[in-house]
Amino acid sequence: MGNLTRADLEQIIKAARERGERPDLKGADLSNMGLFRADLSEVDLSRANLRQANLSKANLSKANLQKAVLTGASLSGVNLSGADLSQADLFQAGLSEANLSGANLQGADLNGVNLNKADLSNADLKGAIYSDFTKWPVSFDPAKAGAIKKW
Repeated sequence: MGNLTRADLEQIIKAARERGERPDLKGADLSNMGLFRADLSEVDLSRANLRQANLSKANLSKANLQKAVLTGASLSGVNLSGADLSQADLFQAGLSEANLSGANLQGADLNGVNLNKADLSNADLKGAIYSDFTKWPVSFDPAKAGAIKKW
């Protein structure tokens, strides 16, 4: 998938949903794209490049983001409930006030991620990597949740 615009993206998603299929954007290059409030629920974005994308307040519930690159992405207020972010690269992403309830973050890179006021209830953080620069919600214990401090 070449250089997609937001309009292209919305058309692909709409067409797939009309056919009763899960929208497939595996490996898509959506870097630097403005996706504020976009409905990407249940979309397959595995291995997609979302580097520096603005996904603030977007709906990514139950989306597949396995091994996706979200380095420096703006994800404040995003709905990622039930999403699969296993082995995703979230280095320095902003996830303040994000809904990550029931999300799979196994093996994700959370180095420098801002999770201030994020909902991590029932999220799976086993093997997720974090650092001193990762900002967690108040009273959240990442080690107890299975995350590993590396830096």
